[in-house]
Amino acid sequence: MLHKIVLFMSLMAVFAYSEAQTLEITPDRPDQYVVRLGDTLWDISGTFLVEPWRWPEIWRVNPEIENPHLIYPGDIIRFSYEDGMPVLTVERGQTGDRGQTGDRGQTGDRNVKLSPSIRASEHREAIHTIPIDVIRPFLTRPLIVGEGEIERWPYVLSSYEQHLVIGPEIEIYVRDLPASDASNYSIYRKGPPYISYSRGDEEVLGYEAIYIGETSVQVLGDPSTAVVIDPVKEVMVGDRLRETSDEEIFTSFFPSSPENEITGSIISAEGVLTEIGQYQVVVLDRGIADGVKIGNVFAVYQQGKVIRDKVKTSSKAYENTELIDYLGKINRQGEPVILPNVRAGVAMVFRTFDRVSYALVMEATIPIHLHDIIKSL
Repeated sequence: MLHKIVLFMSLMAVFAYSEAQTLEITPDRPDQYVVRLGDTLWDISGTFLVEPWRWPEIWRVNPEIENPHLIYPGDIIRFSYEDGMPVLTVERGQTGDRGQTGDRGQTGDRNVKLSPSIRASEHREAIHTIPIDVIRPFLTRPLIVGEGEIERWPYVLSSYEQHLVIGPEIEIYVRDLPASDASNYSIYRKGPPYISYSRGDEEVLGYEAIYIGETSVQVLGDPSTAVVIDPVKEVMVGDRLRETSDEEIFTSFFPSSPENEITGSIISAEGVLTEIGQYQVVVLDRGIADGVKIGNVFAVYQQGKVIRDKVKTSSKAYENTELIDYLGKINRQGEPVILPNVRAGVAMVFRTFDRVSYALVMEATIPIHLHDIIKSL
């Protein structure tokens, strides 16, 4: 209960001030940077800016370039000032496979837009905004479902050999499949609830639908017959099926500040028992319903600890509060005081649901923990 009270009080108190919006340039920034294989736009921008996510503010675009959206290894990013304002421009380099169409096969001094707002691209040499390989498994799976939602999906009745645990290339029997032309389904299992305390009370925001694998329907009926394909976990009786999504996957993102101030907390992290670090995926207790959008950037704050003021005990509620420790010594219990929150890092949202969001920790200056606070930048 004390943890819930502390988190709620921290959220209400720590953000009473607004942070300065001055764009800070790194003191030792270079005049130019040559893009290398494996770079990300975020990391490159950190070469020039103290807050790398703000690089869209200093782009400059040459409108004569046909396709100014992709940045390749070998391109040169230049930093300069125009009318006293910092500017980033990009000059096409001499290396890298840029395809056969448009300006991508050309070289020379051409300024192009440093823009990550693109979808998945066939140009393999183009760099990404953030480390895509880290978040790729989370772009389409798992899912977040509401109370009772997954229980309405078709379910695995049994396997051909009536095993309780089912492996790849095994026939399974499924009930409640709808009569449709769909033949490819994803298999899910209901996971733990996502619980938030940041509004003061315990609140279930949804349930994780854990991705198990794929299946192909062979014969539609009651039950239907399907074959398990490439499972990442063993399929079990009672697992649920959902038609495989064909939605377009975004692999680059446009970092931005939410339109309205949003505060919340980290409620889960993939595979984390204690500390959370850079490039780890976290779950935030804010989503579409709260105004969160893909690309939104949040500061992460480590909650201020609660300590006892053993010097000032004048309050009647605390002046006579004493405990005897295990050695028999008197231990005076002073008034509880919440220390200020400490900024621990930065996270960017890459996938949103109604009430929660997935974000990637882009910076971690000190260890981040579950229930640490987030605030829009």
